[in-house]
Order: sequence, then structure tokens, then C-alpha cells
Amino acid sequence: MEFGLTRQEACIYQCILEEGKVTGYEVAKQTGISRSNAYNALANMQEKGAVYLLEEGTARKYVPVPLEEFCKNRIRRLEEAKKWLSLRAPKEREEAEGYITIEGGKNILNKIRNLLEEVEERVYISCTRNYLLLMVRELEALQAAGKKVVIITDRPVTFKNARVYVGRDRGMQIGVISDSRYVITGEYGEGSMNTALYSGQKNFVELYKTALSNEIELLTLKEEN
Repeated sequence: MEFGLTRQEACIYQCILEEGKVTGYEVAKQTGISRSNAYNALANMQEKGAVYLLEEGTARKYVPVPLEEFCKNRIRRLEEAKKWLSLRAPKEREEAEGYITIEGGKNILNKIRNLLEEVEERVYISCTRNYLLLMVRELEALQAAGKKVVIITDRPVTFKNARVYVGRDRGMQIGVISDSRYVITGEYGEGSMNTALYSGQKNFVELYKTALSNEIELLTLKEEN
């Protein structure tokens, strides 16, 4: 569904990938989808660039567009759509001064990843070790670029050139301070509310930064003792 296919079309695409070349009747039989729905889905999949129609005599068969090719085509179309929108979109206003509520695990993780990609100088991250593993690519990019990375987590973890402090159990709490300008903090993960606050409010940023700084001081004292 991430690539424009419905659940039914994705099921058919998987079937055709496995079989290589099939008729609409065979697709319906193997997937349990009605013949009319199968043929409609196959027609839609042709338009979406997921399958090709192959005519062998009087038989009409379908072959899959290779997975790698299909993904590249979809990504290329998204890039083209992005360029089109960038040229025509109205000028963006500065970000709102208030507090933005972000709901949903995917949306929270996407916002955090975007924040990490836009870091100019430094970032502070507070979360459980398991959540850090979801940001490995972004953290490695920050380290390669020589950005300051400070991590407060609950189990030992190794990130080259990052300062790591191991403290109390983070549970489902997650927080990020980017360049002392933006903060996102809230609950993330299975079983949580999956709700976070995002803000560039100076007072809020300073308050959260102070809380993390105090915790870092306590952890440093424990390390020294």
C-alpha cells in the first residue's frame, strides 16, 4: 500500500511474482479473489506499472514488473511530483510559535528523523535503546558530518563520536532537542499513546533542555563515584 497498491492488488502482485506468468483465472484461483475483482485489479495494476499484459495466441497472461524496477519507477514519480509541487507551492510561513500535537507512531518517528536530518550543530536524544536502533542511519550521518550527538538512554550502546549516558529506564518516553531550537517529546511505541508535542517555543525548549542537563549532571556524578 505504500507504493500505491491496494491490499488486494498487493496480494495479486505477490502471487504473480511467485508464479512468473499467469492468467486472470489462475490469479483468482490462487488468491481466492473473485474473477471479476481479479480482472479489475489486474487492469488497475497495469495502469500503476505493477504488471505487464502478455498475449500468447488467444491467451492473455500477466507478468510482473520486476520488484526493483517497480520500486524505482514509483520513487521516480514521487521525485517528479515533489519537483512539480516545489515549483508551484505557495511560500511557506514560518513555523507556528505554539505547541503542535503529533499523533501516530509513524508520524512521530518521521518527525524525529526529519529533525535529525536537519541538525546544524548539535542534538540531544533521550529514549530507550531499542528506539535508538530505529534512527541508526540518521545518527551515523550526523556523526560522519561531525555534528555533536548526546544520547541519554537506559542500556549501553555504542555510537562513534557520540556522548552516551546510561540512566533510568526510559520506558516509552522519547525526546529530542535539535540545535537548542526545537523539541519533540512524548510517548512512542507499541502500547503507548503514540502522542508527542513538538515546539520551537523558547521557554519550552529551555525547560526541557534544563531537565536533560540536570539528569546528565547526576549521571556524570554517578560515573565519577
